[in-house]
Amino acid sequence: MVPAAATAENKKRQKAKGAYLALLILSALYFARPEDVIPGLNVIPLAKIAGGIALVALILTLMSGRSKQKLAPEVKCLLGFFVWYCITIPFAYWRGGAFNTVMTRLSKDIIAGLLVAVLVEHLWQLRRLVWVQAGAVAAMTVLSVGLHHTKGGRLTGVLGGVFENPNDLAINIALNWPLCVAFFFLARGFKKALWAGGILIMLIGVELTYSRSGFLAIALAGVLVLWEFAVHGRRFYLIFLGVFLGVALLIVAPGHYAQRIASIVTGQQEDTMDRGSREARKQLFLESVRMAVHNPVFGVGAGNFEVLSGNWHVAHNTYTEIAAEGGFPALMLFLFVIYRTFFNLRQVRKSNVYKLDSEIRIFTGGLWVAVVAYLVSAFFASTEYSMYPYFLVAYTTALYQITRAQSRLTEGDDALETGIRGQRSYGKRQAELARTR
Repeated sequence: MVPAAATAENKKRQKAKGAYLALLILSALYFARPEDVIPGLNVIPLAKIAGGIALVALILTLMSGRSKQKLAPEVKCLLGFFVWYCITIPFAYWRGGAFNTVMTRLSKDIIAGLLVAVLVEHLWQLRRLVWVQAGAVAAMTVLSVGLHHTKGGRLTGVLGGVFENPNDLAINIALNWPLCVAFFFLARGFKKALWAGGILIMLIGVELTYSRSGFLAIALAGVLVLWEFAVHGRRFYLIFLGVFLGVALLIVAPGHYAQRIASIVTGQQEDTMDRGSREARKQLFLESVRMAVHNPVFGVGAGNFEVLSGNWHVAHNTYTEIAAEGGFPALMLFLFVIYRTFFNLRQVRKSNVYKLDSEIRIFTGGLWVAVVAYLVSAFFASTEYSMYPYFLVAYTTALYQITRAQSRLTEGDDALETGIRGQRSYGKRQAELARTR
C-alpha cells in the first residue's frame, strides 16, 4: 500500500509537470505564432488563450507547492514592478488604457518570468524552453527571407505581433542570434548544419530589414560572440571565420545599405530610406524624458505615452518609456532586475559546475551575450510589455539555481568521498597500532 505522503508528493509532482507543459505551450504560442502560419487559426483568439494558459500554469504552480520555495531577489523585484504599475493606474491620464495594458500585457510577461524561475529545475527543461524561442525566431527569419516578405523595400516577418515591423524584427533576430550560436555549438551532425544555416540567414535577414538599431545590436552581438566563444572559449579559428563572414556580408549587402547605416552618424541623406524617422525618434525620446521629469513618481500610466505623444507612437526607448509611464520607481526596479541577471551569470561562472560542464559554459556565454545585446537594443525599442526580457531574466535565474544545486551535490559527494578516505586511513592506523602492540 502506497503511503499517503508519497501519494500527495506524486500529485504535486504531476501538477508541476503540467505547469511546465503549460509554460512550454505559452512560449511556443508567443514566439512561433502559429495563427500567422496555419490557415484558419487567425480566427481563434490565441492571445487570450495564451493568457489563460499562463493563468492555469500559475495555479498549477501554486497547487504543486513550488511557490513556497524562496524566490530570487529579481523575481521579487519583478512582482514589485507589476504591483507598482497597478498602483499607478488611478493616477494615469487614461485609466482604462492603463488598466488594460497592465492586466492583459504586463501581467502575462511577469507570470511567464515567474513560472520559468520557479518551475525550471533541470538543465534539460531550460534547454527546451530556450530551444523553442531560438528555433521559432530562426525559422521565422528563414521563411521571411525565403519568401522575401517585404514592405516598402524592407524585410518584415511572416509572423505578426512583434515581428511585423522591420526594426522590431531586426532587434528580435539580433537578440536571439547568440542563443542560436549556443545551440550550434551544442548540436552534432545534421542539426549543426541546420543551426549554421539559420545563423547565416539571420545575419542576412538583419541586413534586409535596413534597420539601423538592428545593425547596432547584431554588430555588438557578433563582437561579444567572438569574445565569449573564440577568445574566452579558446576557439581562435572563429576570429578568422568572423572577419571573413563580416566582409562577405558587407560585399553582398543590399543596395543603399551602406548609406542607411552611415546615416546613424550623418543623418538623413538621399538613398538612406530614412523618411524622417531619425528625427522623429529623437523627438519621441525628448518627449519621453520630458514626461518622466514632469511625472517622476507615478508616470502618466501604462500604455499612455503613445496617447499623449500626439502621434500614437511609442518612445522607441525602453528605459525612458518606463520612466515616463511608471515613474522613476518603476525604472529603478527594472534596472535592478537587469543588474541581477549579470549577478546570476557571474555566480554561475564562479561555480565548479561551470568549470566541469561544457553545456553550462555554452549556455552561460549565449545568455550573457543576449543580455548585453538586449541592454543596447532597449535604447532603440520599447520592450517593457514584451515577454522577451522577462524570459531572458528568468533564464539566468533558472541557470543559477540549477548550477547552485548541482554544485551542492558535487560538494556533498566530495565531502562523502573525503570522509570515506579518512575512515579508511583511520582504520589502517588502528590496525598498525594493534600489530605493534
